[in-house]
Amino acid sequence: MKTLYTFLIIILSFFSFSQTNLPPGAYTSTNKKAIKLFEESRKLFEVRNDVEAEKKIIASLKEDPNFAEANSAYADFLMMKGKPKQAIDFYKQAILIAPKFMTDNNFYLGQAYKLDAQYENAKQSFLNFLKFERINPNLKSEAEKEVKNADFAINLIKNPKPFKPINVGPGINTENGEYFPAISADGKQFMFTRAIPRKDIVGAFNEDFYMSYREKNVWQQAFPLTDINSYGNEGAPTLSADGNIMFFASCSDEFGDYGGQDRKGFGSCDIFYSQKINGRWSKPRNGGNLINSKNWETQPSFSSDGKTLYFIKGYTGRGPNAKDVDIYMSEIGEDGRFKQPVKLNSNVNSPGEEESVFIHPDNMTLYFASNGHPGLGGTDLFMSKRQANGDWGPAVNLGYPINTAKDENSLLVDPAGNLAYFASSREGGYGDLDIYQFELPEDVRPEKITYVKGKIYNAKTKEPLEAIFELFDLEKQEKVTQSFSQKNGEFLVTLTSNKNYMVNVNKEGFAFYSDNFILKNKVTDFSKPYVLDIPLQPIDTGSVIELKNIFFDVNKWDLKPESKVELNKLVGFLIKNASLKIEVGGHTDSDGDKKANLTLSNNRSKSVVEYLINEGKIQANRLSYKGYGDTKPKVKNDSPENKAKNRRTEFRVIAK
Repeated sequence: MKTLYTFLIIILSFFSFSQTNLPPGAYTSTNKKAIKLFEESRKLFEVRNDVEAEKKIIASLKEDPNFAEANSAYADFLMMKGKPKQAIDFYKQAILIAPKFMTDNNFYLGQAYKLDAQYENAKQSFLNFLKFERINPNLKSEAEKEVKNADFAINLIKNPKPFKPINVGPGINTENGEYFPAISADGKQFMFTRAIPRKDIVGAFNEDFYMSYREKNVWQQAFPLTDINSYGNEGAPTLSADGNIMFFASCSDEFGDYGGQDRKGFGSCDIFYSQKINGRWSKPRNGGNLINSKNWETQPSFSSDGKTLYFIKGYTGRGPNAKDVDIYMSEIGEDGRFKQPVKLNSNVNSPGEEESVFIHPDNMTLYFASNGHPGLGGTDLFMSKRQANGDWGPAVNLGYPINTAKDENSLLVDPAGNLAYFASSREGGYGDLDIYQFELPEDVRPEKITYVKGKIYNAKTKEPLEAIFELFDLEKQEKVTQSFSQKNGEFLVTLTSNKNYMVNVNKEGFAFYSDNFILKNKVTDFSKPYVLDIPLQPIDTGSVIELKNIFFDVNKWDLKPESKVELNKLVGFLIKNASLKIEVGGHTDSDGDKKANLTLSNNRSKSVVEYLINEGKIQANRLSYKGYGDTKPKVKNDSPENKAKNRRTEFRVIAK
């Protein structure tokens, strides 16, 4: 809405007419009654009596339709009220009456045309403004930029994107306003904000959170989150990948109250968070003084790897004096605390305003709204991709008619990357703002992802366990996600396609569990997630643990670099359990010479022990190794798949 904010500033001073070529105090009209009404309108506007001010200026124009100042001023007034179509004729009339008088009118006529989606006319008006020798220097660069914007918009309209929005249905939408959607990584939990009319104050609303679950591709009847909702306003929720952590914005009222004595803030709007524990949301807590301040922090979006919070920070809030309304990110350190926020680069943040940030679960694609990048007018929706060096790439306009001359924001893209959700008050809805979905064009979709879900449990007793679930990028040798299973043992973690991952699950008193997902050059299907039930072995003499991320080349025993993550986990496990003694065992399939297989498996297990001693500084007397060749298969050696399972490295606890 930058254009309309500009007009809020303009209209406060438009009666001074700094661009006029007339003597001080002179007008283009000689009609005394028209001048008197015009000046009365100015005084009424200065005291914010807009209704009476508008009546006076209309009366002035009735007295003298060729009063250039009154035509220009009323056009400015209509722009401030969000009525660009009506403003156009009054700007045109002012320019027609006095073409060299108040040359800024050509610029503002261009803005009115743009907001009415008349881009060819907008371009011509900006060019007309630039033809004058003496023009407002503050608007010259804006006009040059708007000419380029008009060309950009004209090209977008010539190449429309497919766009067929569908109302998500009565499970979510009502006669009230529904907006700011959020969704879990499995696409089954849908949270949003609903504006409920207040009974005590006419025209006032209370914003609360509601949740809906998907069953058979239909969103079920939404219910309020009574653990979170207060008599204050809650808005703009975002969910962690597993749906168990929520960040949201809460704003103080005129008394500095954020919705209860337990909910303290730093000023204006702050970001809070809550955790779902045993099916209930915990008491919301403030995100802290690194991400929150006396200024305006809102519209959070939490990355699926659980490491980064993206949000909007505005140093003076919304309105004509807003400054630096940009997208920031704050990483969560190993201590679980937020780090100092960092503003995203200039490919994302513009000289204008950014809002409605959303990081897709692929953790590679950022969607946001902005009025500072080339667009069709108001705020448009954009996408930026994370580059190989970690920076954000150029902002890509989502195109027409997804974007229009009006404001678009609050975009959410589902985890599968096919559907986008947004709020709209378009005709045919249930009332006020409704949430709609549409098929996202191929060229602005996120990276393909899948997810793994399952349950962690005690291998002996079958009891569910709360444990730490870690995901590592095998090629980069770095941790990409850390999550926790719930009290019922359940977990959910997203996986970006075309990468290879190592899984490590650990809990005190248990041997760790390892697994991997080899997704490089493999087609993944979001509708078919991985299901992984994980039995953790209690640490006990005789326990055997398979190390699924120890890798060797064919017929070799040199450890491949991808093995180091797993080996270092084993080092940490042995350091933490200092009394344990283990035997590392190597196993092969039945192919080839048995004696050669025995030698190969022995050398491979020896390589692991040497790493533990040399790199991990584990005492040699705690370690032994043995090659078993093909003498202890897990399954029959009767297929390539089974043979792969039999080629393995294990460790056995031989003493506690």
